[in-house]
Parts: sequence; C-alpha cells; structure tokens
Amino acid sequence: MDSKKLKIIVIGSSGTIGKEVSKNLEGNGHEVIRVSRNSGDFHADIQDKNSLEQLFRSVGNFDAVANAAGDVKFGPLENFTDQDFAFSFESKLMGQINIVRTALPFINDNGSFTLISGVLTDEPIAGGIIGTTVNGAIEGFVKASSYELPRNIRINCISPTVLVESEDYHPFFPGFIPVEAWKVAKAYEKSIAGVFNGRIIKV
Repeated sequence: MDSKKLKIIVIGSSGTIGKEVSKNLEGNGHEVIRVSRNSGDFHADIQDKNSLEQLFRSVGNFDAVANAAGDVKFGPLENFTDQDFAFSFESKLMGQINIVRTALPFINDNGSFTLISGVLTDEPIAGGIIGTTVNGAIEGFVKASSYELPRNIRINCISPTVLVESEDYHPFFPGFIPVEAWKVAKAYEKSIAGVFNGRIIKV
C-alpha cells in the first residue's frame, strides 16, 4: 500500500488493541470502519461466517482488514473439554480464516489483511496450551496463504506479548515484559501501509 488514504475495516474495534488500532489509523488520515459484536459502525461475529459475509457486502469495496478479535480458553490440559477446543478453534482460528475467505470478493486490488496471534506461539505459559496451538495455526495460515492470495493482496500477522493495559493477565505471564497497546497499533500500521507479506510481526 502507498501513503494514500485507505478504507480500512477494523474488526474487534471495541477491545483494547482494536481501539488503539482505529485511533492510530484515523490519526494517519485513513477512513476507519469500526466493527465489533455489539458496537461500532457495523456489528459482526467472526464465529459466524454468514455474519462476516453480510458485513463485507454491506461495507462494499475496501482496502484493508485489520482484525483484533478472537478468543481462546485457558486452563489445565486435563480439564479441557472438546467444547473448549472447538470454541477456541471456531473463534480465533476459523474466525480469522473466514474473515479472509469471505472478504476476498470485496477487498480491492493490492489490499491487505492483518490478523492476530500472540506471544504464546513461541513462549508457552501454564494453562495456555490451546492458545499456543491456535496461534501456531494462525501463523501457518498467514505464511502459506501469502503465496496464494490473488490480485497482489498481502497478508500479515501481529504477534503481541501481554499488554500493559491487561493487568489481570500479568500474573499468568511471569517474567514477561508487557507492551503498551499503542505499540501494537503501530505494528498494524506497518502491516497495512508497508510492503510486508506473509510476515509475523512481533511486538
């Protein structure tokens, strides 16, 4: 992407990262369309493919999608149920894969997707087995799909560590150095406005 004004859909815009991503992109002169389950310019649930299709059809053509949504379950391995795994796969993994699949007919040539994984891919924590598994799958999807997306469309993934603002999670990340959400937002800007493709951008 060049420095022109872009039309960017931010999914998960009501969350800590999504708010900062939206604010930073608007501050750089881009048109931001905020999307979340219950607030924003449009509502969508990434676990519902029909919801995503309706979203992209309603918005029309756009230049980029920045996703900051997706949930996983945490806990001891022996306590996980099939439903815990299914929920996590359907939310953070298939939710993001389906964002890309459903948006392809609507995204402009030379557009971009920015998805989200996390530090657990490389640095597991106690209780984070599902998170590590899902994040690794997301990053694999991004690397592989970067070779197959049509019309010079790019895809990258942001991998943040625990956030300064998420104090409730700090005890579960002993020894990790938290990062401010605005720094994660700058990584999204790098993905959208830069030339990277198939990259995992760690923050």
